[in-house]
Amino acid sequence: MLEDGVVECLACSWRCKIKKNGVGICGVRVNNEGKLKLMVDNQAVGLSPDPIEKKPLFHFLPGSKALSFGTLGCNFDCAFCQNWFQSQAAKKLKGNREGLKSLINKYSVRCEPEEVVRLAKDKGCQSIAYTYNEPAVFVEYALKTMKLARTAGLKNVWVSNGFESDESIKSIVPYLDAINIDIKSLREGFYRKICVAKIEPVLRNIRKIFKTGVWLELTTLIIPDENDSKKELKEVADFMAGLSVDIPWHVTAFRPDYKMRDKDPTDGRKLEEAWEIGKKAGLNYVYVGNVPNEEHSKTVCPQCNNLLIERVGYAAPMLPRYTSGSSGVPAAGAEKEGLEEGKCKECGEKIAGVWK
Repeated sequence: MLEDGVVECLACSWRCKIKKNGVGICGVRVNNEGKLKLMVDNQAVGLSPDPIEKKPLFHFLPGSKALSFGTLGCNFDCAFCQNWFQSQAAKKLKGNREGLKSLINKYSVRCEPEEVVRLAKDKGCQSIAYTYNEPAVFVEYALKTMKLARTAGLKNVWVSNGFESDESIKSIVPYLDAINIDIKSLREGFYRKICVAKIEPVLRNIRKIFKTGVWLELTTLIIPDENDSKKELKEVADFMAGLSVDIPWHVTAFRPDYKMRDKDPTDGRKLEEAWEIGKKAGLNYVYVGNVPNEEHSKTVCPQCNNLLIERVGYAAPMLPRYTSGSSGVPAAGAEKEGLEEGKCKECGEKIAGVWK
């Protein structure tokens, strides 16, 4: 606690200094008489078994399921957010405690960490995904669940905007198996205007998490006339290649929503262009998402171009169909057919990822 009853929240890089009975930027972390309180602790939204590919994670236990959940609240205000009610509704209450409790009771379900883990096991999931809103917002709830999940033999994955605090990263990394981080642009102006956020903490955290060895994939939502220039896409691809050419890059299609309903969807030719830019930058694994594109959702060996995994599409709770190798024989999973102990079966090239 700081002077005059002010508390500093250490969940994300905003490090909000919250006055007594005030609320943080996320809308759900409040100063309760001089003590920080997470209003959405044990209050889940979602609790849905999803294909891991929907996160999107393509090089992490392909063909498996993840129990996905989040909470109300978010530390960004992305103009394109497709979960905008979940992420933003609490903010509009500006700390109105009774209103926030009512909103939580209406749109969340009380689910203790033990129950989350039990549901994941009952649904045949191999992992739990902390997603839908930024998990740093509910990091205490997430961390309790992650510890129990690890003990129960489940993996933990985050879908994140990359704005965690150093303290949050340090606390979760021992229990975190994979993360997909949005890298929305390399322009500060884009983050300020479109996301009401900052770019520097995101880039810092991407570098930091990569160094920990936690499996990392990155996603760029391509928005017409906002972040879709060749120059901007090349900047993102070059940044990634500077870390590792083995980090998968998901270039995904924008769909009009929230404050951007007047925008056109991303043209398929722009996605093709982004894919080509990523490959020219040297990235081994570039994928097109949010549109049907079987060609650019395949995983192929970067050494011999052998087809390792073919993704034909998915819709929860169904899993993708996998085929591997040139024969197109249906496979139960990538490891059985296209990969052998994490290597290309044809040439022996080690394929980056977590396969078991």
